[in-house]
Amino acid sequence: MQTRRSVMLSAAAALALSAGPARAASAGPRTAGPVRLTLPAPSGPHRVGTVSVRLVDVSRSDPWVASQPYRELMIGIRYPARTVGGYPVAPQMLPGEAAGFAALNNFSDVPGSRVDWAATRTHAHEGAPADRDRGPFPVVCYSPGVGDPRSPGTTLCDDLASRGFVVVTVDHTHDASAVQFPGGRVEKSVLPAEYAKAYPDPERITALLRKTLAVRVADARFVLDALPGALPQALRGIPDFARIGMFGQSSGGFTALQAMHDDPRIAAAADLDGVLAYVQDDSTPGNLSTVAADGLDRPFLLIGKDGNDLGTVPSWDALWRHSHGWHRGLSLRGAEHATYTDAEALIPQIARLLGLPRRTVVENIGTIVPKHAITAERACLAAFFDRWLCDRDDDGLLDGASGCHPEARFF
Repeated sequence: MQTRRSVMLSAAAALALSAGPARAASAGPRTAGPVRLTLPAPSGPHRVGTVSVRLVDVSRSDPWVASQPYRELMIGIRYPARTVGGYPVAPQMLPGEAAGFAALNNFSDVPGSRVDWAATRTHAHEGAPADRDRGPFPVVCYSPGVGDPRSPGTTLCDDLASRGFVVVTVDHTHDASAVQFPGGRVEKSVLPAEYAKAYPDPERITALLRKTLAVRVADARFVLDALPGALPQALRGIPDFARIGMFGQSSGGFTALQAMHDDPRIAAAADLDGVLAYVQDDSTPGNLSTVAADGLDRPFLLIGKDGNDLGTVPSWDALWRHSHGWHRGLSLRGAEHATYTDAEALIPQIARLLGLPRRTVVENIGTIVPKHAITAERACLAAFFDRWLCDRDDDGLLDGASGCHPEARFF
């Protein structure tokens, strides 16, 4: 859940990753022991089921661990459920993932060890039967920010599933803070060590950024290749692979648009505050990705934090000028980089329970009212995929005509 301007791995973020979570200056803790958190309920009409699937790509060795002769991923699948009674609610993170996230996360001035990350529950039920009567449903893939596991996108992914989408979330192994595989094995991030080897050489840092993005895009394309045959029997026929979208936050947004550029199966993609160049600051020109340099001929949506728009993010401007398909962009007043993750719901709870100062909340998720931010994000993302994967009208929401979300500034 990056709060830095870099879409992938800025110097500040990398050093923060290497050093572990920072300690907060506070008025003193208000609770004894690790605090427990909750996530907002989805807003759609469907109940949500979920399964996790291990995928193995034998066609390529692991790009981060030379001794591993294949690439191994964990994905989560969220889907509209027929019923959820008797099926357990899924955790946001498994114990190994939670421990890795506590030790290695991108929150500013938040003591990760004071939070029981494994205790947070989602609103998806493990193994619940799919709603076959109203399926099949369009597929939307999700890629998280660099260093993050797939779990911090739960608020948006559960909501999309509740609105009638099959949502596939991807853990980028050895990029994410920690990925837990069946049997309890945990694979941790190698990016802090990789950055330490590259720093301070600008060319080596740029090469690392390029490699990180290339691995992520290859992961996303492999998931699309493998998923139809890897689905559990109970989900066969539920996803409609003729209607595929993708979105992500930070470098996950970059991954989504670059994957759409490279793979014609992706019909529409949304980028939540991800720069589209191999740079360490959003405002740095040059080092454009091919998606920014070539543009897109299919629909895309850009959503930025307050201040990120075509005038301040050169790679967004390049994409805009070179694209011929439908596109829209907006920013949310008062939003920060991590506003587009579960941080928007979790950071205020952490601050309240641990007595952290207001500036810690603002530094991580900005000044926008969390409820307003979550409502606007959900509405815009659902409207985008409704329009381009379901042929449903959004009542002018994405044209800025509805006036439903006054924090949204379209560009």
